[in-house]
Amino acid sequence: MYKAAVLTVSDRCARGERRDEGGPLTAELLRQAGYQVLETAVVPDEQPEIEAALRRWCDAVSYTHLRAHE
Repeated sequence: MYKAAVLTVSDRCARGERRDEGGPLTAELLRQAGYQVLETAVVPDEQPEIEAALRRWCDAVSYTHLRAHE
């Protein structure tokens, strides 16, 4: 099974001013296509926030991958 994560980048959604509709829809479409959606998140349109979210996910996948091979 393929694995995926969905990151919504939106200032308004991150501030709670707007509901994130694209992220949940994307996650559902991925699930329907056979993917396991491991994470979803919303961050503001700021490079440090985007980088931090992606790094957390990459670190988590790397850690899980390493633990699975011990």
